Amino acid sequence: MSSRFAFRRALTGAVLPTALFASALFASVANAAETSVESAYKGKTLTFIVALAAGGGYDQYARTIARHIDQYIPGKPGVVVQNMTGAAGMKATNWLYSIAPRDGLTIGTTQRSVLVEPLYGTKEATFDPTKFSWLASLNQDVFIAATWKGSGLDSLDDAKAREFHVAADGPASDDYVWPAVINSVIGTKFKVVAGYNGKAEERLSVKRGETAGLIGWSWAALQSTEWDDYKAGNWRIVSYLGKGKHPEFDAPSIYDDAKTPEAKETLDFLVGTLILGRPVFAPPEIPKDREAALRNAFDKVLKDPTFLAETEKQKLEISPDTGAVLAERVAKLYRTPTAIVDRVQAARKQADQQRASLK
Repeated sequence: MSSRFAFRRALTGAVLPTALFASALFASVANAAETSVESAYKGKTLTFIVALAAGGGYDQYARTIARHIDQYIPGKPGVVVQNMTGAAGMKATNWLYSIAPRDGLTIGTTQRSVLVEPLYGTKEATFDPTKFSWLASLNQDVFIAATWKGSGLDSLDDAKAREFHVAADGPASDDYVWPAVINSVIGTKFKVVAGYNGKAEERLSVKRGETAGLIGWSWAALQSTEWDDYKAGNWRIVSYLGKGKHPEFDAPSIYDDAKTPEAKETLDFLVGTLILGRPVFAPPEIPKDREAALRNAFDKVLKDPTFLAETEKQKLEISPDTGAVLAERVAKLYRTPTAIVDRVQAARKQADQQRASLK
């Protein structure tokens, strides 16, 4: 046997068993990890915390997902949805960060605007969004300013000419921040009436004539909760809170009224928060294998044909992003220049003063 042939034979004999051993070891570790995750969830209950009241868009999305996601989580745990309201979502977000068990059996969703509060230095926001275990974003919301027929608020020009009361949950909610900032950058005279417990109460306040509309409302939520009244012409979209024209409705862009670079910059920041969509997350520092399993479960359920058929029937828009993408977006948001954040904060403080005068 030549020395070259002997060398090749020896090399093959040495490498092949090593490769097989490595492959077997990898498979063993993977199986052990899967078994560990399965045992963590089997016979258990996954609690899905919704930081807002029942009857709104966040609640509807969570309850629809809860009916389908168990089949994609190892161990197939039961899934229950619980509403934990307070401070426009701040209460539940703080609880999920500081108090909720970090075992992968508790997840939550909150208003994306709440996630910006630590950036503003809000002392009540005791959480660090960059440390949550981000699982998925359900969609990228389109936001609108919508009013009720007969309110007198038929365009933003009407709100530049005189005051209109608009409904909001609390100071951390989108429909509080948006009218405050719009007042600052384009000169409208919205008076924010805060304290409603979720969108269902806010919509009712508009229909009763207590307020004129919702400034900073999800187009997807309107479709899922108020479609009949919208088609009947009772709800009117007076502004698209984004750039250009939206293909599904005819309304001028808020950017049409932004006349300065600073105004456009400020609007860009608010629009940038919308790409957080409808975020779903777990407390910080849950076991990495359970975080991976939950991310995988959301990736799968958000493509599930049965789930998608149900969301289509309910007019719930699904345009998901992964937990990894969402984590990077949160990190990027927290690199926003201080000058832009300060302008938004100044507008909010002015709204706070107006709110105090209404009491």
